[in-house]
Amino acid sequence: MFARFKPGMMSVAARASQAVRTNAARQFSAGSVRRSDAVFVHRDTPENNPSIPFEFDSKNIEEAKRILAKYPPQYKKAAMIPLLHLAQKQNGWTSLSVMNYIAKFLEVPPMRVYEVATFYTMFNRNPVGKYFLQVCTTTPCELCGASKIVETIQNHLGIKVGETTSDKLFTLVEVECAGACVNAPVISVNDDYFEDLTPETTVKLLDDLKAGRPVTRGPTSGRKNCEPLGSQTTLTTPPPGPGFMVREDL
Repeated sequence: MFARFKPGMMSVAARASQAVRTNAARQFSAGSVRRSDAVFVHRDTPENNPSIPFEFDSKNIEEAKRILAKYPPQYKKAAMIPLLHLAQKQNGWTSLSVMNYIAKFLEVPPMRVYEVATFYTMFNRNPVGKYFLQVCTTTPCELCGASKIVETIQNHLGIKVGETTSDKLFTLVEVECAGACVNAPVISVNDDYFEDLTPETTVKLLDDLKAGRPVTRGPTSGRKNCEPLGSQTTLTTPPPGPGFMVREDL
């Protein structure tokens, strides 16, 4: 037999339901807003506006044609990333004029290029110094002293992460995983890696770059590649020849 309905039951149920909804809503919390170090809403500036001309020079136009030839004509927009990279190497950074030129070169709407250039952090949307210093601060490098390298650069050059020196020689940024964990800590200077860094070798590298002296990319510890520091711990004997551990009757 069904329970008899009482006039006060609905209001009690409604209040209980409201309390549950209120408590559930109060369980949500929000932390501080994390803002990107880059703003992707374009505002014309004297150094970045569509009236500044850009086009590939005679050398790079030939390279661009070779890149484009790798793709079917109906899919030539697939060459967008390598062409943007080529244009950035020529211009020093990826300006609005660079993006508009690549859009025209590939015969695509400019928005398609904007979408790519603002998604990948490898494209610098603001001017950078002659030497673009990218310090890896992911876990393996951090365990090997990456923060000390960042601190050394900041103190020696007088800039913070994300800033450029007044002489436009150096720009400093932090990056995620340079892929050279076994040679940590590492700095990428433009396209070259400098590895096994210490505060002392970092200062020497910066001074050599500033003075225009030649620098040797790769490990600064004396290693040639990524072999163990000191002597080898494995593969210390000549490898066995053909037939090793194979039955003699085979």
